[in-house]
Amino acid sequence: MTDLVDRLHTFRQSNGWIFSTMLVSACLSLLASFVLSVDAIDLAKDPGAQLACNINAVISCGTVGASWQAHLLGFPNAYLGMVAEPVVITIAVASLTGVRFRRGFMLAAQIVYTIGVIFAYWLFFQAMYVIGALCPWCLLVTLSTTLVFTSLTHVNIRDNNLFLSERAHAAAKAGLRMGLDALIVIVWLAVLVTWVVVHYGSALFS
Repeated sequence: MTDLVDRLHTFRQSNGWIFSTMLVSACLSLLASFVLSVDAIDLAKDPGAQLACNINAVISCGTVGASWQAHLLGFPNAYLGMVAEPVVITIAVASLTGVRFRRGFMLAAQIVYTIGVIFAYWLFFQAMYVIGALCPWCLLVTLSTTLVFTSLTHVNIRDNNLFLSERAHAAAKAGLRMGLDALIVIVWLAVLVTWVVVHYGSALFS
């Protein structure tokens, strides 16, 4: 049993696991961003366009896409994903082939992507409580950015790219060894799913 736990720990700390997770998540986010970009063009041509993911009053990409929150910077938010995710994909692929980026670069990537994940969750809560509708592709972006963020944070803690003090770095690595990062992500995503179901109830499926 101890040997199995040790192997699992070693696997979770490996570049293969971390950067493969980052790569798959970033690809999903890029796919969602592409679809949302196409939808944004369709809505620009016809604000009343019936999109494929307009399922009901709650699950409605059209309602979300027509909101001002979807164009916060004056253009569709999806364009940000089209720019940012290829960078993440490049980092993941390069790292899987053995490239090691400088600590300063990885710290900068952490800062930029932290801003990105905060923005993604701001949009999520705007959709929940202001717009009053959810977009499946936007939810995929929220999920995938969460996984990219946690993968990036994992490797940056492991390699101390965050320039933590020796004591703080040791404590953070101990948390990784115990799998606290995975536990936090699982609990967080479960809370979000429960939150959505409780908030909208049967309207999600009507």
